[in-house]
Amino acid sequence: MKCYRTTREGSARAVVAVDGTAYDLTAVEPSIHGFEDVARVADERDASIEALIHETIPDAPELDVETLAETAEVPLTAEEIWAAGVTYEISEAAREEESGMEQLYLDVYEAERPELFLKSTARRVVGPDGTIGVREDSGWDVPEPELGIVLYEGEIVGYTVGNDVSSRAIEGANPLYLPQAKIYDRSCSIGPCVVPATTRSDWDDRPMSMQIRRDGDVVFDGETSTSKMVRSHEELVSYLTRHNDIPASTVLLTGTSLVPDDEFTLTEGDIVEITIDGIGRLTNDVTTV
Repeated sequence: MKCYRTTREGSARAVVAVDGTAYDLTAVEPSIHGFEDVARVADERDASIEALIHETIPDAPELDVETLAETAEVPLTAEEIWAAGVTYEISEAAREEESGMEQLYLDVYEAERPELFLKSTARRVVGPDGTIGVREDSGWDVPEPELGIVLYEGEIVGYTVGNDVSSRAIEGANPLYLPQAKIYDRSCSIGPCVVPATTRSDWDDRPMSMQIRRDGDVVFDGETSTSKMVRSHEELVSYLTRHNDIPASTVLLTGTSLVPDDEFTLTEGDIVEITIDGIGRLTNDVTTV
């Protein structure tokens, strides 16, 4: 069960793919235009998201599932996107390398309290096949493939693929520059869909891969698993929501475990593909902003 958003007949439509068939949920429930609306209506009816979808699809028009991924947009409007840092050993090592401050990041990696920061607002986010950005004032930029937790009213309701595009040059110059390294135009992408959280129980052990192509050549190709994360999803959400009134529709990116070599930097025209098994592939090209 995968929930997409696309545009048909001039309006945003929520479309769900179930067992090889796509269904237009908006045709049955006109107030539903994205996954955040699916979660809202399910909450209003005191029903699970899965139950709402199964209740709705018998009356929903069928669509061509083969072209659905090609027309997919940002699958939900998340007013805020947050991110967790130093949740994988490799990202802890990368932070040490770029900053030269070994103890600072080791302390966070081993601490009870995780690193959490605001990554993006809705207007800065791009979707599948959209163009992500690298800062013109940075000479060292990388994509960061991450499993995204989709929250509704602070509860985990789904998962998506995220790309936390970052300036390692700015971040490494001084930890206090982190907001500038992380938050700027087109610095985040999510998609291609949201999978309801209850459809599987192994979200903490999903294969994940990233490939970067440049002028038709593969310049990076790596794979990992979400099982390498040192913190649980519930732990990260717990800290995010402590004394912090997050919007009803929020996404929390859970950290990266795929880091290109230090000699690598994104350049304009690169194509980044991030795949998480059970969700799908998020593809973006790169421009300078």
